[in-house]
Amino acid sequence: MILDKRLLRNLDFVLITAVLVMCGIGLVFVYSATHTGIGHGPPADPFAFVKRQLQAFAAGIVCIIIILTIDYNLVRRVHSVIYWGNIAILVLVLLFGRRVSGAERWLKIGPVVLQPSELAKIAVILTLSNYLADADMNSMRDLLIAFFHVGLTTGLVLLQNDLGTAIVFVGITMAMLFVAGMRLRDLMSIVAIGALASPIVYFFGLKDYQRARILTFLNPYADPTGKGYNVIQSTIAIGSGGFFGKGLFKSTQVRLNFLPAHHTDFIFSVIGEELGFLGCVVVLALYAIILWRCFLAAFSAKDTFGQLVAAGIGSMLLLHVLINIGMTMSLMPVTGIPLPFLSYGGSSLMANLIAIGFVLNVNMRRQKILF
Repeated sequence: MILDKRLLRNLDFVLITAVLVMCGIGLVFVYSATHTGIGHGPPADPFAFVKRQLQAFAAGIVCIIIILTIDYNLVRRVHSVIYWGNIAILVLVLLFGRRVSGAERWLKIGPVVLQPSELAKIAVILTLSNYLADADMNSMRDLLIAFFHVGLTTGLVLLQNDLGTAIVFVGITMAMLFVAGMRLRDLMSIVAIGALASPIVYFFGLKDYQRARILTFLNPYADPTGKGYNVIQSTIAIGSGGFFGKGLFKSTQVRLNFLPAHHTDFIFSVIGEELGFLGCVVVLALYAIILWRCFLAAFSAKDTFGQLVAAGIGSMLLLHVLINIGMTMSLMPVTGIPLPFLSYGGSSLMANLIAIGFVLNVNMRRQKILF
């Protein structure tokens, strides 16, 4: 299907510009965090990580262009394929996945290594939007089906030892239920039930290392050279940046390899050290613009399905930003959630660009074409 030029009038160039600027910042700081090596001495190619991130960026842009040429409502016709295809891929990860740092999250397909749980977020948002668009929020049966819809995917992700992504699924579901018309009182009741059940989940549902992360969050200095090391080094990096920062590519925490995972989970700490408080404010302002345009697209959508898709994607990005930046500042437990458009990781970057493609699609088709 060829994109009608008249639809281009509705393209959200503010969102496009903010995302492109954020991706550009991400490439700069992926280079800053990796050009001197990651714990194993200087790399043979200081641009190796940047090149791989650029490949994912290019693939994501191609996906956006393809998405824009198709009316987003056509997704509803293949929602079963998307849902069960997503389930099948997550099962394949459990059977044949690649285990890294105790988590089995990666699937190798030839020369390509994917993290299906990142793409699973998009699949869940699309298929849950399809269901909620016609569901009755006052029907217990419809609510139970919605929870089962997300619960199956969440359970498979938990089996991969990916607690962070499972938490994101829960947050996305709650936000989408609210947008779909669920009463705030009922949502708060669900939250209260979850809070009451949290001790059971803590003692019987979490693994030892997951419980240790929560205890470390409460007091990282109880084990400053062990489980609390990452968070402590992260807060040192952000604090040492001051107001203006030490300067681009001048992070001592990176060059001396004090800060672990500085190109993935803790890339915001590198930004804080090199660009200081001012740089962090700029990044947060860009995120605010992206989130504003996502939720504006939801508000302006021509139908409930589009509204739910845009709101689901906006809530997903918001949760990622809050959790990742929170953990770098010791305000949240470390969960391994990447920072959208900034953290190194091809699957994450592609998934976020695909998500933006759907938001642009919803916004672009918010009204009928005028002849």
